[in-house]
Amino acid sequence: MFKVAQELIGILGIDQRRLRLEWVSSSEGARFAEVVTGFTEQIKELGPCGLKQAA
Repeated sequence: MFKVAQELIGILGIDQRRLRLEWVSSSEGARFAEVVTGFTEQIKELGPCGLKQAA
């Protein structure tokens, strides 16, 4: 299902790096923080998406 979502956002013209799936256990608080921080940094580096908002 994740692959389908990646393909769909690609079709819409959205960079596929804006979608990520990570498996993190509830006991892995530090790993969760690392994943979220890393993904946030990646999105900031990519900059604005470029899609216009619907009216």
